[in-house]
Amino acid sequence: MPEIGQGVRELKSRKESDQGRMRAHRLLFLGLWALSLVSISFFGGAVSYGFFFGMTLLPVVSLCYILCVYFRFKIYQELGSRSMVCGEPEPYFFILQNEDFFAFTGVGIRLFSDFSYVEELPGDGEYELLPGDRFTYRTRLVCKYRGEYEVGVKEVVVTDFLRLFRVRYTNPGTIKALVRPRVVRLSSLRGAEEFQVPLQREAFGETEPDVLVREYAAGDSLRQIHWKTSAREGHLMTRTRIGEEKQGISVFCDMNRFGRKAEAYLPLENRMLEALLALVFFFAGKNVSLSAYYWQDGLVRQRVQGMKDFEGFYQSAAETVFGECRGIPEMLELVRAQGGLWDNRMVFFILHEPGEKIMAAAEELAAGGVAVVIYVVTDEEVQEYVRQAQGRKRMIVIPVEGPLEGRM
Repeated sequence: MPEIGQGVRELKSRKESDQGRMRAHRLLFLGLWALSLVSISFFGGAVSYGFFFGMTLLPVVSLCYILCVYFRFKIYQELGSRSMVCGEPEPYFFILQNEDFFAFTGVGIRLFSDFSYVEELPGDGEYELLPGDRFTYRTRLVCKYRGEYEVGVKEVVVTDFLRLFRVRYTNPGTIKALVRPRVVRLSSLRGAEEFQVPLQREAFGETEPDVLVREYAAGDSLRQIHWKTSAREGHLMTRTRIGEEKQGISVFCDMNRFGRKAEAYLPLENRMLEALLALVFFFAGKNVSLSAYYWQDGLVRQRVQGMKDFEGFYQSAAETVFGECRGIPEMLELVRAQGGLWDNRMVFFILHEPGEKIMAAAEELAAGGVAVVIYVVTDEEVQEYVRQAQGRKRMIVIPVEGPLEGRM
């Protein structure tokens, strides 16, 4: 992105220089108007009054010019496809057209820049169009985040020919793009690699694999009850088998919306979906089945068994809506009630804000022999929770911006 940053800096420098010129023009005009006022006060005569009325009427003419441009100037723009993928460029062009009988000068445009950008910006910020002139600029537009938002020309800026006044107005023909999340292809997974050796040791070592037991929970299989331990403890205890019987992988993604402004929640939601898709794609590429859980007017569970199921999962994930919904602890309770929680070998959490409930749930899973990896998408300081993630628990912090590769 260095070229984009350089282009933004050049535009900022050009804007500051233009503002300086406008201030100079206004000061010059005020000086000349004051001089005309002094001339009629001390000298009088037709020349002095003509000079005074000319200087007084010029701003009125400038404002009338701006009004004419406002009603008559035309902008046409087109996007190759309004259904886009985050980070992938799409052909884009806009046309400035003068369909009137007088020239337009000092006409500029401003593009939406919070969530999208064009790969190459026009060389000049203002355009001069003679009657019948047509200016076409072709480039490519890139959307930075998943979601639905306006792109392209945001507003028109009209400056009068004396550079005394400047008026901005919103482009009435804005374009809305529907942007889907991108799929990041990870070569390795930090969270899974950290647990690979201990899992293999417990699965294939010489020791008894059924050494871990825990209290019986509703939904557990009766065949897994460890009767000797239950008799000794005085209540039902169920065994946790690691190895052949514990092959499941579950992914829980928090779909709560954090913040009210799109500038705050769009980058965050985009990164969380990217992490979810990258994780599912990683295991699907290795033909490892998993279950993905998230909230959409109820608990949604999607089973992905290899690449044959990934496309359907991607379509569903791209259409998810973030909002007020149940958090991961509540989703865990629902899955526990259905009896599918303790069959997992590994459980992944993708969330924005860690908390005591999350850490308690992770501790319970780890105590039951389940490896837990918590991905926290945030730019805030969460080292206190990272230090708590030990043993079978891992917490990995993913920044909201920047590349995802190497972070997971």
